Amino acid sequence: MTQPTELSAAQNTQQTQNIQQAQQAQQAQQASNDQSAQNAQNAQKSTVLYGGKGSRRVTVRDIGLAKERGEKWPMLTAYDAMTASVFDEAGIPVMLVGDSAGNCHLGYETTVPVTLDQMVLLSAAVVRGTSRALIVGDLPFGSYQEGPTQALRSAMRLVKEAGVGAVKLEGGERSHDQIKLLVDAGIPVMAHIGLTPQSVNTQGYRVQGRGEEAAQQLLRDAKAVQDAGAFAVVLELVPAELAAEVTRTLHIPTVGIGAGAGTDAQVLVWTDALGLTGGKMPRFVKQYADLRGVMSDAAKAFAEDVIGGTFPQEEHSVH
Repeated sequence: MTQPTELSAAQNTQQTQNIQQAQQAQQAQQASNDQSAQNAQNAQKSTVLYGGKGSRRVTVRDIGLAKERGEKWPMLTAYDAMTASVFDEAGIPVMLVGDSAGNCHLGYETTVPVTLDQMVLLSAAVVRGTSRALIVGDLPFGSYQEGPTQALRSAMRLVKEAGVGAVKLEGGERSHDQIKLLVDAGIPVMAHIGLTPQSVNTQGYRVQGRGEEAAQQLLRDAKAVQDAGAFAVVLELVPAELAAEVTRTLHIPTVGIGAGAGTDAQVLVWTDALGLTGGKMPRFVKQYADLRGVMSDAAKAFAEDVIGGTFPQEEHSVH
């Protein structure tokens, strides 16, 4: 007579266990969902370019994702470890070790004399001075114009000896094959069209892409470097309307310098932007500091202290 009661008690116990297991499973799923949401938020934060935090360097994939998000980002040039460390600490996500070092650091009138050995030396210093920024090394004039094989040899040096995360080279359709071989070999390439300073002897320093024919050529150049596999393209001294059209047309980011506000990113030569370069600045440069004035005043103050006998003082001496 007690068997049905015992069976009912067993069923109740089993039901209770099933309910508890279901609740535990639901709680585990919720915890998993919460963790996935947190991971997604963390991933979003880690891929924000300017001001983002993380224990790894910015990559070309991060650059591509920024375009998808509509995030604009800054790029500055850098040529030495100390300056690069300042920009890295400031959150600049991409630095270009440009052959513009020829003009602003090596005393040349143009970028043409800059050598690959010099670019390897400067790029390695910038890499050592940074921990987060993507470092892009410029291929100087004469290091890739012979063709894809020469370009690959030169780029390999910047990657292997200097440790850069990407290289940059000038030219659109004419550089298609060089870009493609480098990308196929695993070297990310930032292209550069519009005004290409290495062609100063044939091109001069003037706006590129004015007029229908020139505009169409610039568009062809932009599409050519994208088709070759470039992860980004610099547009230099290009009419703002044309640069904006190129930006809308391409799925890779555009980096403007003298190309208006419609590009995905902006780059300036740091000595121009921080007021170290002397003389008249190009119209597209905005100066954010007057380092030339600050350094001049500091040098004069030092000289006056030495001449006046007020430096060094006791606190500057050892015994």
